[in-house]
Amino acid sequence: MKKIILLVCSAMLPFSYAAAEGYQVNAQSTRQAGMGHVGAAMKLGAESMHFNPAGLGFLEKTIDLSAGLSGVFSNAKFSKDGYEHKANNDPSTPLYAYAGFKVYDFLSAGVSVNNPYGSAMNWGVNWAGSSLVQDIALKAFSIQPTVAFKIGERLSLGAGMMIMFGDFSLSRALIPAGGLESLRALTEQSPELSAVISPTLDKFKDIPAASATLEGNAGVKLGYNLGAMFDITDRITVGVSYRSKVMMKVNEGHAAMTYANETELNQLIAIVNPILKDKELKEIIVPPLDKGTFVAELPLPSNLNVGVSYKPIDRLMLSGEVQFVGWGAYKELDVQFSQEVLNGYNINATKSYKNSRIYRIGGQYATTDRLDLRLGFYFDESPVKDNFLNPETPSMNKLGTTVGLSFRPLEKLSIDFSFAYVTGFGRDGSYTDDLSGATFGGHYKVYAFTPALGLSYSF
Repeated sequence: MKKIILLVCSAMLPFSYAAAEGYQVNAQSTRQAGMGHVGAAMKLGAESMHFNPAGLGFLEKTIDLSAGLSGVFSNAKFSKDGYEHKANNDPSTPLYAYAGFKVYDFLSAGVSVNNPYGSAMNWGVNWAGSSLVQDIALKAFSIQPTVAFKIGERLSLGAGMMIMFGDFSLSRALIPAGGLESLRALTEQSPELSAVISPTLDKFKDIPAASATLEGNAGVKLGYNLGAMFDITDRITVGVSYRSKVMMKVNEGHAAMTYANETELNQLIAIVNPILKDKELKEIIVPPLDKGTFVAELPLPSNLNVGVSYKPIDRLMLSGEVQFVGWGAYKELDVQFSQEVLNGYNINATKSYKNSRIYRIGGQYATTDRLDLRLGFYFDESPVKDNFLNPETPSMNKLGTTVGLSFRPLEKLSIDFSFAYVTGFGRDGSYTDDLSGATFGGHYKVYAFTPALGLSYSF
């Protein structure tokens, strides 16, 4: 029973993991998405609140507004020994909105709303890894009030408070398709028993006998975002920003059970469990996960961004940066059950993540006073070791290529578009259940593309 519960509850991993390499949501600005999502050393108006709050101090207009929506279309494939299976994912739609205000020459303030973390993965009901994941969907939201102080003409400092909350759902097979086939060995010496249980085993051969869906809402948690930006010359700017780690907590998660045929499954268990007990074999137990609730804490890692921007000519802006993601803080997943019916089945699963880096470079060229073109690249390291590779969010080093443009039909209005294509470097890996020792592994390949549309207006 402990084994079965671990398989389900460790699925809460992606709630935090989506903030890192896997399906990191690079969709907090349509304009910057076209430049490889650089921004730590760029003066982006209200959008600086996410990339570097100090950039808000260089706000030129009295009011700067920006909003946008992206579509994330992700694809994944698993293969092993001739077996291949593709995920059937629905697109996710992260959004953002920023409002910045120049209060005084030296003081600017604003507020932002965005989806910095989120992912969706649907492997289907009957695939080979259904006992680890069938489908998952999650979103995390951030509201960030921000202030920035401009000190002299070249230096700005900024700070924001991150108000974080989110939700998730995930389904897994407790008894996957064919998971009861070992019971056929009981019928070898008993035609009478075979006549009773074989028809039921045939029904469960191609469909999970029992599955569970976990759902939970994370309560509001607070973090902070700090930044500094300095103009070395009129054409060279450096910037550094830091987003703190946030411990998201699910205080009362719930589970729902799904059966291919609950009555027939219970009848089968009632017949075979006494036989298994007499033979001193492990009995079949379907944990009543829907009879209790759970509590879990998960870290959203810290991020340190260091960047530089260079303007060789008036119409051209180049920028590069390195993002250090503090995934080393994620050592284990701890799940505590609150109801007596599930006492004794708390989970402590080793994750052993490592810190990772993202390298970004981008450029913007103003072809006319109304049209800007953008190009960018980034390389995203995986924080997951080979022996902790899980299909919930298949992790591997990734290369992103981005393009974008902005068109200004009016002086104060900008219409922004970007497109990003991210491809993973195919990877072999496995995941081992800490308690049962069962291992699932193979070769993973992923790619994703993200179109985005945004509007900005300043006056």
